[in-house]
Amino acid sequence: MDTNRKTLFDKVWDAHVVETIPDGPQIIYIDKHLIHEVTSPQAFAELEARNLEVFRPKQIIATADHNVPTLHQEQPIRDELSRNQVEQLTENCKKNMVELFGLGHQYQGIVHIIAPELGITQPGMSIVCGDSHTSTHGAFGAIAFGIGTSQVAQVFASQCLLLNKPQSMRITVKGELNENVQAKDVILYIISKIGTDGGTGYFCEYAGNVFEEMSMEGRMTVCNMSIEMGARGGMIAPDATTFDYVKGKNIRPERRGVEREISLLENP
Repeated sequence: MDTNRKTLFDKVWDAHVVETIPDGPQIIYIDKHLIHEVTSPQAFAELEARNLEVFRPKQIIATADHNVPTLHQEQPIRDELSRNQVEQLTENCKKNMVELFGLGHQYQGIVHIIAPELGITQPGMSIVCGDSHTSTHGAFGAIAFGIGTSQVAQVFASQCLLLNKPQSMRITVKGELNENVQAKDVILYIISKIGTDGGTGYFCEYAGNVFEEMSMEGRMTVCNMSIEMGARGGMIAPDATTFDYVKGKNIRPERRGVEREISLLENP
């Protein structure tokens, strides 16, 4: 067995290593930082208290999605705490020149849905958000995972994170699914076999024709639920289905980003 052979996870992770601390963690560059109204206020406040500026505001996309009404968004939010959080997000984004899809904006929505739909999520990226289900974006061959508020502040200040590299776990599912078996059924079955803590310390790489034949929405479901078995995240290698989905989105991916991922696929 070739121990030097890199998996897709290894390749994408290693491409984002800024520096390795001897006998310690690595400094990882973050391509895209997604934020919302719940885990960002304290992080913005920390930067202000330390007299620091947001290092790369153009790499951040914000939306209000946790404490907002689905309907009648033109009306005031009844809950005071929720209303204050949304107002604080608006103020912080304006002050720090961060793009915000706020209430009433045509792109406002669940952060892990709008990012793929708008083409913000791209293959080969490193993506973080102060939300556990950030792993959704792994469906595009991105390394994506949730972070805590202190780490949100760290990315604000440096566009990097200090991290220990997780181990990689390959999960292969082959065969033909029975009628009406959906992506959620597949990942729930995997969790039933591995356990709710079986993925702890790992980043899962899903392989096999079952995942290859899924739609992007199905793949996003699988990667989203990777955390339910304790994994840091999950990812699926990009293919024609991935690139067809990404093409023509509102916020177009840079050509070099697509070419980089194609290179990873052609040279496993």
